[in-house]
Amino acid sequence: MEPDFKHNKSIQVKKYFISKRIDEFFTDIHNVFKFIVRFFKEAFLPPYEFKEIIKQCYEVGYKSLFLISLTGFITGIVFTKQSRPSLSTFGASSWLPSLISIAIIRALAPLVTALIAAGKVGSNMGAELGSMKVTEQIDAMEVSATNPFKFLVVTRVIAITCMLPILVMYTGFIGMIGSYLNVHHNELTSFRAFFKSAFTTISFLDIFSSVIKSIVFGFTIGIAGCYQGYYAQGGTQGVGRAANKAVVIAMFIIFIEEMIIVQFVNAIR
Repeated sequence: MEPDFKHNKSIQVKKYFISKRIDEFFTDIHNVFKFIVRFFKEAFLPPYEFKEIIKQCYEVGYKSLFLISLTGFITGIVFTKQSRPSLSTFGASSWLPSLISIAIIRALAPLVTALIAAGKVGSNMGAELGSMKVTEQIDAMEVSATNPFKFLVVTRVIAITCMLPILVMYTGFIGMIGSYLNVHHNELTSFRAFFKSAFTTISFLDIFSSVIKSIVFGFTIGIAGCYQGYYAQGGTQGVGRAANKAVVIAMFIIFIEEMIIVQFVNAIR
């Protein structure tokens, strides 16, 4: 009887932990939904923190410029070098600029920029707000009749949502420059001929879908980073967990959104 009792007890313990995890999962979804609804309520109500939004745009955009420039440039060169042997096999090397432009504008520029921003900006938001939360600075702002949600969360989410499309277009341009340098080095293609061939295959839908992706990705990164930081608990360890969760969750959701948007755009195309 005793082994059966222990076996039944272990099963009950496992069921308890599974049900607890499921409850926590749906509770988190509910809290995130309330967080997003509160964001839209606060975003359209005065007072508007324009100075803080501009400051956060500087933090998100200018301070990420070097890393994004380097990543975009390397992406363009590497993708070109990897694609050339395959096209050369079929005697289609002349299609290389078109292939690179389609890949960068449609997919690589939004995705690479979003992942870089999630790692740099998202973790920074989670750590910054998390440290303010565990040191009770956010509570002090509420006591002093300041709306911490509007000042800390709304400004950051708006800033990254507005700046990421600009960064994506910049990454696409830098990636195409890197691709051009590689093509020019191997085929001596002129600058005008390269970009003329590249943009003949790019449509308005490609650019529009890239902008939509970047807006959605930026909003996702901002919400994930601010949510994890705003509700961080557990001292310095909680700050670290908030920054880590902000990056992991943002990247995971970005890939899901990428898949959904691609399916939707292909259906329109």
